[in-house]
Amino acid sequence: MPTRFRLLMAALLPLAVAALYGQARPEEYPAQREAHPAPRTGGGYIPPHGPPRSEHRGEEPAVSEHHRDYQGHPETPHVHNNGEWVGHERRDARLHLERPWEHGHFSLGFGPGHVFRLEGGGPQRFWFRGAYFSVAPVDLAYVSGWLWDSDSIVIYEDPDDPGWYLAYNTRTGTYVHVMFLG
Repeated sequence: MPTRFRLLMAALLPLAVAALYGQARPEEYPAQREAHPAPRTGGGYIPPHGPPRSEHRGEEPAVSEHHRDYQGHPETPHVHNNGEWVGHERRDARLHLERPWEHGHFSLGFGPGHVFRLEGGGPQRFWFRGAYFSVAPVDLAYVSGWLWDSDSIVIYEDPDDPGWYLAYNTRTGTYVHVMFLG
């Protein structure tokens, strides 16, 4: 055998063995197997529409504060890349406003045709294109990873909680209730 061939085989053999034995077989780790792969979240995906109106019309808090539906998904309200909104199943009494839209209505556009880049601020007051918003106090814990000077968000109307909008972060795949401040 030529020397080059032997050297090539010597270099490739360890890689082939590592590839063969380094892969976990599904039957070895049944707890990590899922019947259906989890839908992705974030990564630039933009939902084609907001959440549907809740079938649960009573003013009661959501059953759980935990919104993780698949291993590896955020434990915050989020949207799957199939358009399913997780964590917006019912009207929440904590979001009731005596004077909805007291600062006016947001009018720069809703949904996937209107992506806005955050320009500054923080959860209590952030802005883009001259429009100011505030995150609902009940959702403050869900925005700890948002980049207030660069993330892209999309605004959707909230079909269940008058006076609130939903700000969806395209990078993280999460959303929160926000109030338009003017």
